[in-house]
Amino acid sequence: MVEASCHCGAVKIEVEHAPAELTSCNCSICRRLGTLWAYYSRAQVRVIGNTQTYSWGKQSLDFHRCVTCGCITHWSLRDTGRDRMGVNSRLMDPAVVEAVRIRRLDGADTWKFLD
Repeated sequence: MVEASCHCGAVKIEVEHAPAELTSCNCSICRRLGTLWAYYSRAQVRVIGNTQTYSWGKQSLDFHRCVTCGCITHWSLRDTGRDRMGVNSRLMDPAVVEAVRIRRLDGADTWKFLD
């Protein structure tokens, strides 16, 4: 199991395994948040603590943040028929993610990987 936590420790995330790859997205929100996404099935993730959500546009995603320190912890799909969520790997121990491949996603324009 791999653990992640926000800066103040009020929100903790547990995932079954280290990420296989990470995504750095340049869309309007991800580039501002500075996140590095690891993707999991909802069943592989346990979120402990209180978060607030933010959504915009088509409102298909909820971005979660700690109510105390404001760190972005994860995103979840509003469509519960799709089994996917993103965990902000920057909240994991750096040793867990240092050797993981980072893919660059052009979420600002083409929605294609640039590598």
